[in-house]
Amino acid sequence: MDRSKTYLVVGLGLLGGKYAQVLSGKGYRVLGIDCDPAAVQYALDRDYIAAGAAADFAPLLRQADRVIFALYPTALLRWVEQYGDLLRPGTLVTDVSGVKRGVVGPVQAALPAGVEFIASHPMAGRETSGIAHSAEVDFAPANFLITPTARNTQAAVDWCRALAQTLGFARISVLSPAEHDRMIGYVSQLCHAIAVCLMCASDNTELARYTGDSFRDLTRIARINDKMWAELFLWNKDNLIGEIDMFETALRALREKLAAGDREGLEEMFRLSTARRQAFDKKQQDAAPQP
Repeated sequence: MDRSKTYLVVGLGLLGGKYAQVLSGKGYRVLGIDCDPAAVQYALDRDYIAAGAAADFAPLLRQADRVIFALYPTALLRWVEQYGDLLRPGTLVTDVSGVKRGVVGPVQAALPAGVEFIASHPMAGRETSGIAHSAEVDFAPANFLITPTARNTQAAVDWCRALAQTLGFARISVLSPAEHDRMIGYVSQLCHAIAVCLMCASDNTELARYTGDSFRDLTRIARINDKMWAELFLWNKDNLIGEIDMFETALRALREKLAAGDREGLEEMFRLSTARRQAFDKKQQDAAPQP
């Protein structure tokens, strides 16, 4: 990527803070804005950004050549409506949002002529939140998804891919916003829903005394950012409800085999799950970057 370009991170939270940290550490000029003055000061104190603002964003916006929106979907749409006209023609813009339908089209339509929004999703979130935890994020083993539309140029897609590579992502995929949301409903949102339900199903305060690795692994992501995940679930509720229904069908089939004492049926399900997990592990291993 061109180091003469100025990068602006809008939203200095967990991922926005990590973007700023990595890019500034690699010699790029990075600016940052956030409505929380403490987040801006945190980034300034650690040299994640060269300049920042918690109000009066216009001076920094006019300097930006590349913009990264690290905002919740609703906040992203509201921000573009309020400040988008301040971006200069020729500016390339991307995001980190975990849902794409309902976001990409309106943002592309709202930005001024000559400003191109190419949506993307770094699947590197954690159960923690806030810029104070951004140094804990590891992009290397994570997937990076680019979700272009017919309004995007190949140059913007190429820039987004180069950004992902610069940040340290080794696995980069391109898919449509609709494909993204269908996939994310299963591999991310359903998993969070299951973890939440596991914790909400029992109020046993003695769990920590008796639990093993399986419970800890399954519920790690149940310590959840309530505002962000409620928004993501609702923005993608049609896909997530379908995935929940599919999961309920599989769980009900296991229950029926258990109630009937059907050992062979249980073993058959276990063999299927083992085979599918082995295939998943192999694909993960094959896709991993080589030393």
